[in-house]
Formats: sequence, structure tokens, C-alpha cells
Amino acid sequence: MFIDRLLSHDLPRSRWLALALLLVLLGLAFAPFLFPGSKALGVAAKMLVFILLVASYDLLLGYTGIVSFAHTMFFGIGAYGIAIASTRLGEGFAAVFIGLGVALLLSLVLSLVIGLFSLRVKAIFYAMITLAVAAAFQTLASQLSDFTGGEDGLSFKNPAVFSPSFEPFESEVFGVLLDGKVFSYYLLFVVVALLFLLLLRIVNSPFGRVLQAIRENDFRAEAIGYRTVVYRTLSNVLSALFATVAGALLALWLRYTGPDTTLSFEIMLDILLIVVIGGMGTMYGAVIGSVLFVFAQNYLQDLLKFGAGALEGVPVLSQLVSPDRWLLWLGVLFVLSVYHFPTGVVGRLRLGAMKK
Repeated sequence: MFIDRLLSHDLPRSRWLALALLLVLLGLAFAPFLFPGSKALGVAAKMLVFILLVASYDLLLGYTGIVSFAHTMFFGIGAYGIAIASTRLGEGFAAVFIGLGVALLLSLVLSLVIGLFSLRVKAIFYAMITLAVAAAFQTLASQLSDFTGGEDGLSFKNPAVFSPSFEPFESEVFGVLLDGKVFSYYLLFVVVALLFLLLLRIVNSPFGRVLQAIRENDFRAEAIGYRTVVYRTLSNVLSALFATVAGALLALWLRYTGPDTTLSFEIMLDILLIVVIGGMGTMYGAVIGSVLFVFAQNYLQDLLKFGAGALEGVPVLSQLVSPDRWLLWLGVLFVLSVYHFPTGVVGRLRLGAMKK
């Protein structure tokens, strides 16, 4: 069966999950036509970037059992690679490919060094090492203002075909004027879809099975002949490379990169939340979790504004649902989701399907 092979024999195994994934796929595939407006398209693009970013981190945490806080460093390397190359070499595909190539090479070297020297350290000690490396890189990016733009970041121009001013068609298509922004969105969509399928193939390959064995019991995996340090290092490298591509895609979409957009520790916390909410070690959890998180992050404030208007004049409730308290309600929603879905949304849906 084509779908079975396409998904590397890792089917959703739940009708509700399959329906949710299908709705997400259709929604993101036709977002420019279904949800007109720059904000809606920006939210859909951010969902795509986070799907790839979180899926790459799930390869590390969910499938290998490695807790790393340096994931945003590789995310930032991809974004800065595109930005620096585009500002130094000028707009064009040559700058994009050179920037991405250098970023991937730098991520490869750094992840290999971190893996070889740090993955022999267990659990929390490795996490602390990656946190220190990520903090040092963020400081370096802020101080090397001649290259990175410092705290202000870098703005640059994309290749002409991805520029918002690029309008090859005079008439609209299904009510939407196809311009460079729409083309850049579909670049994100195609790249994320292909790399997500590649990640599915990796985790369902013999290599992926060994990673899961290491996650469950690294001593037993070592005892039966697998060199766990080598497999952990390879997992670290692959995860870093996918995160680098995600950062490059974000930079191409925003035409800007800075410390706050890619290197912030808040982004690392968001990744951890999405992995837990979606479900660790599932890959599909990255899709569901990213969509739920980004949607809540961008539209919860609008929903609260509607609720505050409906409850206007009610002394306590009108203050509780004030749009200024959207972060409070976002935290409450996350606490409730973790409490009711301890194995994540995907894990809960699959468990429910198995019981029937």
C-alpha cells in the first residue's frame, strides 16, 4: 500500500489521529487559499517550521532519550547562515545555497564535537553542558555585531521569486494573488513535508530501532554489541542538521534573523512543551503539538478579547479573561493537557484506539 510505504509503515493507528493529521495536512497545503491574510499565512508558516524543528528534537529526546538544551543553537546557525550569506553576497539562490551549506557544515562539526566529548557524560550533566554551549553561542551572536548584527539582527532580501513584490500573474487564482510570499510558503511546505517523511524513515529503520533500544536500556544495548556512543553521536548530528534546515527556512520566510527569533531560551522551552504535549517518540506528536501550540500562542489573545467583551461588567470574570492575561491561560491549558494526556495527545489517541 502506497500510504503505508510513504509513512515507513508507521501508520497513525488511530482513526481520530489519522483524521487530525489529514486535516492538518489539508489545512497547511491550502492555507494561502483557505485562510487569506498575512497573519494567518504567517501562523501557518510558523507551524511548518516548528513541525520540522520539534520533529528533529524528538529524534534526540523521544527516540534516543537525550536531553539537550543546545537545539536552538543549531536552529540559529541555519538562520544566521542564510542571513549572513545574503547580506554579504547579495540576494540570489547562490547566497542561499552557500549560506545553507556553510551552516550545515558548522552544525555538523559542532554537533560531532559535542557528541564525542559530552555524550559519555550521563543525564543531567550532558544537559548542563549543552545549556552552557548554547548560552555561549547566544552571547557570541550578540557580540559579533559586524557579522550577526548584534541584538538588532540582520535583515536581507530573498531571491526575487520569493520576494513579496514578485507577482508573475496579473489575475487572482481562487481569490488569491500569487506572489513571492505564497511561493516562499510552498517552499517551506514542500521541504518540511519531505524532511518529515525522511525523519519517519530514519526512526523506523534498523538505526532507529537501535536508538529506541538505547533509550530503553543503554547498558543492555551496549552488552549485545552496539556502540552506544556512536549511535548517540549520530542521532545528535542528524537532529542538529534537521534543526539547521528549520532555522534556514524561518530566515527565508521572515527575511530577518536575530537572537530573539532563533537563539532565545524561550524557544527551547517551547520545543520541550510541544514534544511533551504532542507525545514523545511518535513524530506525529511534533505535528499535532506544533499546530496546537502555535495556534494557541497566536489566537488565544483574540479569543480572550471576545470573551472579555461578552463578560463586560461582570466584576471578577471580566478581569480573568482579559486579553492581557493570555499567558496565564496558555500556561493553564498546558498544565491541563499534560495532566490529562501524560503520554501526549498522540499517545492518548493511540491508547484509546488499542482499547477498542
